[in-house]
Amino acid sequence: MQYRLDKHGEPVSLLGYGCMRFTRKGGGIDMEKAEREIMAAYEKGVNYYDTAYIYPGSEVAIGEIFEKNGIREKIKIATKLPQYLIASVDTAEKYFKEELKRLRTEYVDFYLMHHMTDVAVMDKLKKMGMFEWLEEKKKAGAIRNIGFSYHGASDQFLKILNDYDWDMCQIQYNYFDEDTQAGVIGLKAAAEKGIPVVIMEPLRGGKLVNMLPEEARKAFASNPRNWSPAEWGFRWLYNQSEVTVVLSGMNSLDMLEENCRVASETQIGSLTPDDLAFLKNVSELIRAKDKVGCTGCRYCMPCPKGVDIPGTFRCYNAMYLESKSEGRHQFFQTVGLTKEPGFASQCIECGKCEQHCPQSLPIRRLLKEADKALRPWHQKIVIGVARKFMFRKPKEKTKKA
Repeated sequence: MQYRLDKHGEPVSLLGYGCMRFTRKGGGIDMEKAEREIMAAYEKGVNYYDTAYIYPGSEVAIGEIFEKNGIREKIKIATKLPQYLIASVDTAEKYFKEELKRLRTEYVDFYLMHHMTDVAVMDKLKKMGMFEWLEEKKKAGAIRNIGFSYHGASDQFLKILNDYDWDMCQIQYNYFDEDTQAGVIGLKAAAEKGIPVVIMEPLRGGKLVNMLPEEARKAFASNPRNWSPAEWGFRWLYNQSEVTVVLSGMNSLDMLEENCRVASETQIGSLTPDDLAFLKNVSELIRAKDKVGCTGCRYCMPCPKGVDIPGTFRCYNAMYLESKSEGRHQFFQTVGLTKEPGFASQCIECGKCEQHCPQSLPIRRLLKEADKALRPWHQKIVIGVARKFMFRKPKEKTKKA
């Protein structure tokens, strides 16, 4: 296993264990199987384990496994506070104590503000005194690194990144999503500030392996490298010096074996120009299945009315490349839950976007189609309720006399 360094110079394994997708049995996690897989990863040098408060049974499971096998001090635990569920520091304290109890530990190595979407979330956390609370926990040794996980546009990511002295961040990033969400812009910006970057969804939840179009499958099969689609995806990430840890939700020993091997072999800069060109071609083969030929270049932005044009089209495409539910879920996360939503219904049809689109897309018409598909009446209700809850007024920190 290869290791890169966190912000404080501590080694973290290049491959991290994503603990959201343990095999389930009888309504709960299959603990025997999960223990075999976690301990096999540990024996191969994996020392970074990622979970969250809202992953059903995950914190309890890894807490029990680490304690039973006596390896807590030899590994790093990353877990997340559901900041979207809290309106006061008192609530955060309650969740944190519960997480420590579940994890059977007195401290968390990496504590993330879960699912940040835009700078408005930062403002809410500041008003309730969250960062003073986090600093107190860090000073006391209960939290060793403070970070955030992100789903949203790159411009908002940069604002959040620069708004606090973070110890780390976590972003969705892979060869197909190079220019979406935080993207390569966010990755490089974090690295320039010396902030370690943990990668989630390196294979889009397995979709860059199990849901590839036939043309992409044939391309991988005919490439002389003889690497699996998964290996290509991981090697592309490990090739970049800005990447610190890549998470994988491993739930089989075969998957674990392959991922650990690749993480042990791949060196920074080892992919050739031909390799990179090949993956670009694969991305184009996948994107050929898109409903809208949007490349995410963002020349259409900013919209004078705040419509998230590339974000809307990316989610619309996901409905056809992956599934309707997945496209709507991505829209809910990245567009629906921002403080100032970028809904297509805000469009006034000024046409400014179409004047700048390199693909000459009929954006105004396509936005109407996308909005109708992404926000049927029941989805509008769900988004409305979630927004009302997430953006309720926080309780400001009480000033001491």
